[in-house]
Amino acid sequence: MTDREGRALPRGAGRGSLAVLMLTVVLPFGIGYYMSYLFRTVNAIISPQLARDVGLSPADLGFMTSAYFIAFAATQLPLGIVLDRYGPKRVQTALIMVAAAGAAVFALGTDAVTLVVGRALIGIGVSACLMASLKANVLWFPREKIPLVNGVIFAFGTFGALSTTVPLELAVREIDWRIVFWCLAAVSVLSGFLIRFVVPDHPSSRADARGGAAPGRQLAELGQVYGSGFFWRLSCMVFVHNGVFLSYQALWAAPWLRDVAGLDRAAVADAMLMFNAGMFAGVLSVGVFAERLQRAGIPTIVPAVAGIAASITVQLLFALQWTAFPALLCLLFGYFGSASTLAYAVLNQNFPAHLIGRVNTAQNMLTFVAAFATQWLVGVIIGLYPSPGDGLYSPEGHQTALLCFIALEVCGLAFFLWPRRRRETVS
Repeated sequence: MTDREGRALPRGAGRGSLAVLMLTVVLPFGIGYYMSYLFRTVNAIISPQLARDVGLSPADLGFMTSAYFIAFAATQLPLGIVLDRYGPKRVQTALIMVAAAGAAVFALGTDAVTLVVGRALIGIGVSACLMASLKANVLWFPREKIPLVNGVIFAFGTFGALSTTVPLELAVREIDWRIVFWCLAAVSVLSGFLIRFVVPDHPSSRADARGGAAPGRQLAELGQVYGSGFFWRLSCMVFVHNGVFLSYQALWAAPWLRDVAGLDRAAVADAMLMFNAGMFAGVLSVGVFAERLQRAGIPTIVPAVAGIAASITVQLLFALQWTAFPALLCLLFGYFGSASTLAYAVLNQNFPAHLIGRVNTAQNMLTFVAAFATQWLVGVIIGLYPSPGDGLYSPEGHQTALLCFIALEVCGLAFFLWPRRRRETVS
């Protein structure tokens, strides 16, 4: 049995061993991505305590939370190179320890600067959680299984987001948010040990680390990624949408539910639970749906585009302040927004395996730059409107921010769908 590059795999790593691979590859990396999403979305619930204890304005809160995204994005270019050279196991084991250190710094923070530093270290530390998982899937699983196993990985992340809704809301009623971050630091260390000692070594990772392409050549090969018209069309559509989706999931959906829909803290946590439950259902079902459509000759990009269009429609309902069923809106936002995760399967199926780490991280870098900018700028826009008091933000500020970014998303979607006279090559 060989991998996608034609190299022999270890005994027991064939297609008949999918159950074993799910336990020894997908499960350990999935737990790492679970931790990544815990860190990403935890501030959506603890933001009132943070703002009160440290004295953060809306812009400060947005910038501090988005420090995760900009640090994450800055790591992606070198991350792609080291993933392709040293393999996902080594890289993920090392970086998750940085996340643990960042969580400890955040737990000790008493001012905005320290919180930003801790949040940035967390962003660097979890920057490989998804990319290492996707790289491992490409190494160990046949091409036709990629949408499905990627969907399982995304489901782990969404379960992490679910854990930061009602369960976290109940926890912070009894314990301080600093204790929460000490616990996250400890679990991050355990995650690193799990990946180190459970995930098998792939022969291609050992070979690449010993005698793979020189770093200069690996950097030059990025031209195949950034020189692809298809990559840019797809990425422009996806990163604009994901910037909005991630910033609202990680922070701004909860204030919207409080300020516009008028929900109390418990109801906000319940609605965010529905948001992440929708995403959980989405990442599982869209992967299965895409795999079946692919068997029928319909490419994976079709359900990806349809889901993004539906997500933008749901966001418009948020902007129009349709508050009759806020939990339902959150459920739909989470479900349809998850369709953009199919973009990674599309890229993985259209680029050679030795470029997968760099392809995925190039896409991810754009996504998290957009998430940083969106999360910060939403706070800036909201802060332009006078507060109605009692720590609330202006509904008009929320509406203006949403409408501005929805307009950008529509432009990204139109750019991808605009007819091209010649066929683009992506490899």
